[in-house]
Amino acid sequence: MSSRQEFFNKAAVTWDERFQSKELTNFLSRLVPTFNLKRGQRVLDVGTGTGILIPFLLKAVGPSGHVTAVDYAEKMVEICNAKYAGISNVNIAVQRVENLDYPSDSFDAVTCFGLFPHLENKEAALAQLNRVLKPGGKLIIAHALSSKDIKIHHHNASAVAQDTLPNETEMKRLLKLAGFSGIHIIDKPRCYVCLSTSHQFT
Repeated sequence: MSSRQEFFNKAAVTWDERFQSKELTNFLSRLVPTFNLKRGQRVLDVGTGTGILIPFLLKAVGPSGHVTAVDYAEKMVEICNAKYAGISNVNIAVQRVENLDYPSDSFDAVTCFGLFPHLENKEAALAQLNRVLKPGGKLIIAHALSSKDIKIHHHNASAVAQDTLPNETEMKRLLKLAGFSGIHIIDKPRCYVCLSTSHQFT
């Protein structure tokens, strides 16, 4: 188990208490509609943690849509499962983004909220996300902090102290390398959003 994985497993018990605030709920209620998800779509939420984003995704895709949520921290997934057990159009699993166990072209959109700095192999992760997205599918990388604020936020947590967002040039390079296009980045105080579109190599 990596030090990051151990860090998130230990943090799972108090995660919602620490981070699921009214401020974050208000932020997500404004943010998720800007993703322009459609009713009936299939969405993969990677690095779901305790599933903070799931209710907002369900609202966007409606009862005919489906949300699949994955995280590599088993304790996070346990809590997430307990919160959303019995909801027929939600599936939650322990998986690494770098090695997803889903068929190609499975999802209309992938959301990656609060995760990207913590990915140990960003190139492999993005390649997997491009693979499981349908051609023309949407990748949404988002945070409730700017890239600058994320660096400050992680500074005192030893396991994730070096986990930062790539700068805009590097982020675009990584996305293009993995097969994404139409890249649009917003990086401002208390908000980071990177939108891109999947396409398959020929």
